[in-house]
Amino acid sequence: MAQIDKIANGVSDEAQRTVFKVLGAISFSHFLNDMIQSLILAIYPLLKTTFQLTFAQIGLITLTYQITASLLQPIVGLYTDHHPKPYSLAFGMGCTLIGLLVLANAQNYGMLLFAASIVGTGSSIFHPESSRVARMASGGQHGLAQSIFQVGGNMGSAMGPLLAAWIIIPRGQRSVAWFSLAALLAISVLWQVGHLYLRRQLIVRRARPRQVMHPVLPMRTIVLSMLVLLVLIFSKFFYLASLSSYYIFYLMQRFHLSVQAAQVHLFAFLFAVAVGTVLGGPIGDRIGRKRVIWFSILGAAPFALAMPYANLTWTGILAFVIGLILASAFSAILVFAQELIPGKVGTVSGLFFGLAFGMAGIGAAVLGKLADHYGIEFVYHVCSYLPLLGVFTAFLPDLGRRSGSSVV
Repeated sequence: MAQIDKIANGVSDEAQRTVFKVLGAISFSHFLNDMIQSLILAIYPLLKTTFQLTFAQIGLITLTYQITASLLQPIVGLYTDHHPKPYSLAFGMGCTLIGLLVLANAQNYGMLLFAASIVGTGSSIFHPESSRVARMASGGQHGLAQSIFQVGGNMGSAMGPLLAAWIIIPRGQRSVAWFSLAALLAISVLWQVGHLYLRRQLIVRRARPRQVMHPVLPMRTIVLSMLVLLVLIFSKFFYLASLSSYYIFYLMQRFHLSVQAAQVHLFAFLFAVAVGTVLGGPIGDRIGRKRVIWFSILGAAPFALAMPYANLTWTGILAFVIGLILASAFSAILVFAQELIPGKVGTVSGLFFGLAFGMAGIGAAVLGKLADHYGIEFVYHVCSYLPLLGVFTAFLPDLGRRSGSSVV
């Protein structure tokens, strides 16, 4: 009997251990995934010239990618909650690989749309399952695990445009195919993650945690909380869309900077986003996710409201601070939602990643229309009020600092 108890305790201890090897692998794969996806946006000038596209046609490419990436994610998450597919991560990256090769060899506009849809499909498979893997490997440090996972994607999105400028723009459309090597590397890593996923899943099931670490909430409270989180997602990603899509144009128009100088400011902002992503999760593990959400949305408001009136130096500083604060929100929001609806990690992750993609795409389109009609500076005056929606955090229940179980 003592020997059986010892084995059971060992299994339980391993189930509660944070597996940084798995987190590192999934973060690296996220880096490669988002780097590849950001290439599509980065080579728009090349595609516009090669295929003589209008801005409306370019917008349709973005819409095609965003729809497949956002609408399919909740469906994939719901399915894998009931039927876990450890090797679907490698399959999703395989879709991205196919999309890249189609993009590299596209001869007409229809093939470009098809390539965008295939890459979006790969993203819709990758994000819900990889988020589940991150939670499974968290050892209870769910915020830390999500931050490690997400920072890989942030860094990949930042690197994509640089690599496109260095490799694709000078060499032409067919050089996109070189990035299939990155997709093959990601497939290899994710296949190994699938093996670890199966083993970890078995360990966690054997551990059989006896209690949920936070109380089951009434359905009305859960629904209200999810609506609040959706409002916060809207606030965060609409505002971030104004910076990621139009910050360079804002700096060039208002302060007459060169493209190169404006890009330096953009990369400083993207670096702040990466740092904020790393910090938000573990801080939420320690002090409670509701506090992090309070600070990360509403706390950005004073800086956002001040930025349209700032000089160049202070604009750079304020944008850095805004990126740092706002980026800390998503890990906390995602894990908070997972704790609201325990046992539905894939569905919740798919829903919120899908919303993030969708809001970013819609935000870029809407703000672009505003910029066309009223000017780019007007966009930043309007968007400066968005972080004030953080006051809705008051309606969220206090789940405390309980880390919960790693059961997925």
